[in-house]
Amino acid sequence: MIGKTKSFLGEVKVELQKASWPWEPKEKGIKRYKELTDSTLVVIIAMLLLGGYVALFDFILVNVIHFFTRLH
Repeated sequence: MIGKTKSFLGEVKVELQKASWPWEPKEKGIKRYKELTDSTLVVIIAMLLLGGYVALFDFILVNVIHFFTRLH
């Protein structure tokens, strides 16, 4: 069991070394994470735009349904 765990963790380490990470290892400080912060900002803006679109569409549909259901 311990041998299998060591083997697994060794394979995980090898695979993680092959991965491309979203930061520059040679940079120092916050500049190191420029790609990561830029990508995060794009995701946050996209979420806000999509949330605004869904909220607006929901508001319009609620008012249209309310308009047709209150007519007798």
